[in-house]
Amino acid sequence: MCLLCDDEKAYQAYMNYLDAMERQGKAADPETAVNAVLDQLEAQAQANARAKQDDPKNDKTLSPFFCSPINK
Repeated sequence: MCLLCDDEKAYQAYMNYLDAMERQGKAADPETAVNAVLDQLEAQAQANARAKQDDPKNDKTLSPFFCSPINK
């Protein structure tokens, strides 16, 4: 649990997971819950990194004279 106490997002995700399991009438194993929450947070971080990497604004290989869309 110490890993989750330092990270507010992880702790909130853990509590939401436990609440969801209780609503389904299932008893949540704390070890399984921690692993599921950490896997979910890791997947979200990878998706965010991938989305950020695919953004044309972050492409460092483009020429300075390349015309990219203007954000309005």
